[in-house]
Amino acid sequence: MANIDDYRSFLDQVRKASGIEAFAPDDTGLVSVRVDDKYNVNLQYVEATGRVLCFVEVAALPADASRAVYRDLLVGGLFGRDTAGGYFAIEPESETVVYNYFFDLEEAGKDVEDFIHTVEKILQLCDIWAERIRRSLSGEDAEDVVSRENVEHNLHFPGSMIRA
Repeated sequence: MANIDDYRSFLDQVRKASGIEAFAPDDTGLVSVRVDDKYNVNLQYVEATGRVLCFVEVAALPADASRAVYRDLLVGGLFGRDTAGGYFAIEPESETVVYNYFFDLEEAGKDVEDFIHTVEKILQLCDIWAERIRRSLSGEDAEDVVSRENVEHNLHFPGSMIRA
């Protein structure tokens, strides 16, 4: 099974492949990279399972958010509808919706480019859900969301465009 040293080596490969120097873990194995001045992509190594948790804050919910928003998130989480295998959590103090996805470190390490592509897809999914939540909060039809073709994030750009 993978260990923290394997994780650090993996992140070295991610830094080289993406050109983003911010993919550097702190002492606990946490990485936080700001993408497009919109999302913080966080990676946390979970040594007990050999997995990497990727989590992204999608949207903050107002205190008076409708049941429809929570229902949509619950259906997505319980039945995997439009979640690509990830799940949602709501941070209790800020009411922030967080998308979570686990990577198996050994599998991710086999193809760093595929890992980067998957993180890009996660950001596209976050865009879709952020728009879906926005529409639901405003009373619009939440099902009529931004098409996947109109949303693109690219992690292959100079690190100067990223805030750590």
